[in-house]
Amino acid sequence: MATGALFLVCALLAGVAVAQRVVTVQSGPLVRTEGSHVTIWCNVTGYKEGTEQNFEWSMYLPSVPDREIRIVSTATKNYAYAVYSQRVTSGEIFVEKLSSDSAVLHITKVQAKDQGLFECYTPNTDGRYLGSYSARTNLTVIADSLTVTAPAQTLSKVEGDTLQLTCEVSRTTVQHTHLSVGWYLRSPEDPTAPPQELVTLSRDFVLRSGGPYRQRMAAGDLRLDKTGATAYRLTIHKLQPVDQGLLYCQAAEWIQDPDGSWFAMTRKQSDKTQLRIQPTDRDFSIQVSTERRSFTAGEPLELRCTIEAQNVPERFFSVSWVFSSSPVAVVGPSAVPNLGPDYVAREAAGQMTVRKESVNVHLLKLQHLRPEDAGKYICRVTEREKTPTGDFIDRSKRSRNVQITVQALKSNITVFLSSNSSVVLEGDVIQLTCTVHATTGPVSVVWQWTDSKTASLTKEVASIDRDGTIWHSPSYRERASYGEIRVEKVRADTFSLSIHNALPGDRGLYRCSATEWLHTGSESELNWEKSEERFDTKMVNVTTVESSFSVSASSRTPSITFGDSFDLLCLVKPRHNPRVPTSVTWHFKPAGTEIDGEAEGEFKELVTFTREGTLQWGEQLLGLGTRTTVDRSHSHTNFWLSVTRAGRREAGKYRCTAVLWRRNYDNSWSRVANRTSNPLGISVLQPESKLRVQKNNQSQVYLEDSRVRINCSITSQTNQDSQHTVMWYVRRATGSEADELLLRIERSGAFEYGAYADEERLRRRVQAERLSPRLYVLTLNRAESSDSGTYYCLVEEWLSDPDGVWYRLSRDSSGFTQVLVRKPEVRLQVEELESNMTVEESGPIRLGCSIPSQSSRNSRFSVSWYVERPKNDNNEDQPGEEEGDRECVFSIGHDAVFGNGNCSPIEEPGPNSRLQFERMASDQYSLTIQGARPTDGGRYYCHVEEWLLNPRNVWYRLATNNSGYTIVNVLQQVSTVQSVVCSNSSLFYFVFFYPFPIFGILLIALLLVRYKSRNNSKSQEGKNGAPLLWIKEPHLSYSPTCLDPPALSLHPGSVD
Repeated sequence: MATGALFLVCALLAGVAVAQRVVTVQSGPLVRTEGSHVTIWCNVTGYKEGTEQNFEWSMYLPSVPDREIRIVSTATKNYAYAVYSQRVTSGEIFVEKLSSDSAVLHITKVQAKDQGLFECYTPNTDGRYLGSYSARTNLTVIADSLTVTAPAQTLSKVEGDTLQLTCEVSRTTVQHTHLSVGWYLRSPEDPTAPPQELVTLSRDFVLRSGGPYRQRMAAGDLRLDKTGATAYRLTIHKLQPVDQGLLYCQAAEWIQDPDGSWFAMTRKQSDKTQLRIQPTDRDFSIQVSTERRSFTAGEPLELRCTIEAQNVPERFFSVSWVFSSSPVAVVGPSAVPNLGPDYVAREAAGQMTVRKESVNVHLLKLQHLRPEDAGKYICRVTEREKTPTGDFIDRSKRSRNVQITVQALKSNITVFLSSNSSVVLEGDVIQLTCTVHATTGPVSVVWQWTDSKTASLTKEVASIDRDGTIWHSPSYRERASYGEIRVEKVRADTFSLSIHNALPGDRGLYRCSATEWLHTGSESELNWEKSEERFDTKMVNVTTVESSFSVSASSRTPSITFGDSFDLLCLVKPRHNPRVPTSVTWHFKPAGTEIDGEAEGEFKELVTFTREGTLQWGEQLLGLGTRTTVDRSHSHTNFWLSVTRAGRREAGKYRCTAVLWRRNYDNSWSRVANRTSNPLGISVLQPESKLRVQKNNQSQVYLEDSRVRINCSITSQTNQDSQHTVMWYVRRATGSEADELLLRIERSGAFEYGAYADEERLRRRVQAERLSPRLYVLTLNRAESSDSGTYYCLVEEWLSDPDGVWYRLSRDSSGFTQVLVRKPEVRLQVEELESNMTVEESGPIRLGCSIPSQSSRNSRFSVSWYVERPKNDNNEDQPGEEEGDRECVFSIGHDAVFGNGNCSPIEEPGPNSRLQFERMASDQYSLTIQGARPTDGGRYYCHVEEWLLNPRNVWYRLATNNSGYTIVNVLQQVSTVQSVVCSNSSLFYFVFFYPFPIFGILLIALLLVRYKSRNNSKSQEGKNGAPLLWIKEPHLSYSPTCLDPPALSLHPGSVD
């Protein structure tokens, strides 16, 4: 703030009229109590006019002063961090915009964790930054230690008395705070009205009072005194009725903020004191009211005495009723009536009622007026009150006279008899209602019954005296004792006769005779006389349940499949009567117990609905007792037997038997009737099979040692829980009589090999897989030619019946897969190019054998070289014209063993053998014959055999082939000097190497001699000056091979 002010001064001094943004926040530190409502204002100035300003509030914890915690923003809805988001969403924390550039942060219920440094930030809206955009203030949250106590009590005062109440106020705040204590009054009549301030001691220790109480405080009738360190006493002299209500003490703890303003950190109230003030105005009035004043004998009379006064509940009134100067009754403040001597008997007989209806209304009621009840009635009220001296005084007032006239009338009684039904089913209730009209006195009623067949037979059932006493005749007394005969007086003019559990013998004519009685004589000696008698009759017929009792059984699904459910209905008529209940039993006879239509087995009990409504299971259980349910309707006419997931055990015949019971009045039971329904046949069939196996026929060709895969695909099945047994069959290509079982896969997953697998030794090569619940694969590893044939699968579908027993539903076979396993195609080729070769005697003969094509990459070869020689020497010049004898030169088998081929060589292999064999590559072979001899000439060719390893690890010969002929001629060597020399090493060295050093020595000697003779015999030169002797160097011719030894030759003219 100081920095912003400095910038502003500098700008003004520099003459630059540019406004700077300044954000101010309420000065701190602010000390607030936990749980109080905290507000912090924030203002911004120096911004561009007409722009709405937004405010963003954050805080910094003292423990982490550098970490910002966002709280709330007027611009961004989800601005708060998680620690404050819930409180912002609930409205506990919000920002109130006072204007476009002023806002207030509200924390309605501050918490201890809110203590820290609060920052108000205003985003820039001017396009450039100049000035300050945020301001901070410190908030300190302390515990709320203020306590305000005053006892909760109820006080009753008289107008003009003095009231004193004490309130204890204390706090333990470390900071410097002030207290304000005040007393308030809340009206009990209007709880929503604001409380009235009586007197308050402010934080500045100044006493003030509310508007209505200022004058009384100035007169000294209202005081507030501090009687101790924490005690504040309220005193009110000369209490007035307006002081009545709820009084309580309220205290507030104040603290002064750094800006000099005072803030109420917390406010608390004490318990309330209920104050009741009895006014000094004790006047009251009395009023007696009645609906009319003229009555007829027998009618009721009601008189009400109303007390009109203030605060009646707090006052003590006694009410006296007087008739013609004779006391009727007195009702004291306790509301207990005290009857006069002439009315005690009438009140005991229920002919009179005296009571307090409300706090200010008293009632006098005479049930049956008599002619002598005519006269004057008055109400006298007496109030007893306590004087200021403690004495009691009585004040009495009486009402005006109320004249009552009672006229005696003659009886005009009428009787009407009705029944619930003229025809009642046995066991039901016969309900007769007798209504008596136009009566003035009490009525006695007599009920009679007359037999419908014999009119002379009449019995009295019961009677009701005029005082309500019920009497039963001996014929019906026992049934009445068990509650089957009930006589009631429903109302003053209504009587009822109820005969429960009606019997067939209860049919007949019922009569209700009513007699009205009137009082005669004086009050001291009353007599009853019959005024008049009337009667009415009603014929009631009782239908026996046996006549309409019937039982039938039905089912909507007589034929079902395994796993389905079926319901059986047993219909019992007529409707259920609790007094004539029905017991129903379901019976069952399993299927297969009848032979040629004659019943072999008997029906057995399944379950019984007893007459008490309980279930009793029989010896036969369906569905193991867990899949059978029974039910009945509320009317007890429909009885269901339901079986879920039915199986073979539930097939058979069903029937239901109903027994009708009658409950006697002594709670014993008698069997009335027995009915058996028609039998119901239930057939439980296997479900229709939906098994389908893919039937595509196909042919497959494989090479030996290949893997053969055959699929068996189930395209559809009856149930998702179906299990399958898969059998693989093969039909031999040779056309065997029956298909051979190769492999069987049980539904449990167990494997079982067939005899064919044992015979053909397929156990190790055959493999069955279940890739999915509907896909099975048969695999033949390392197939042989003997595996050729037609393969197919046979699938059996198995289902589990509801009893857990598996049964085969159907079977289906797949299409045929023709499998042909053949040997590899013969592709053996040996180079057939023919050639001629001329070799000198003792030279090498090199024979090659090339295989450009083979049947398999796993083939192995047996190679043999043969030679054909002519039969006589005359044919040597024409080889191949006539085939001679064939001889085996060399042989190597497919197992790389010499001599293990298809022939036996004449010359045995060994270290001294002239034969040299080489295999340059898998398809290149070479044979070299060292030291050719004349007898080695002839037509040579190689014979190749191709061998393969069959799946049983046995080598077999697949193909053979011969190469072209190689005609070999061996030239015989003629004996010459050269040949003789070369053939003898000693002679060879003597002729070609030893002469050279000898000739060298001789040459040197000759040169020396010549040199010396040249110096010594110049005089001896010839005539022409030529030397005497000239010797040229000999011409040497040397060949580096042993076949061309060095030759020494002297050419002509070498010696002059």
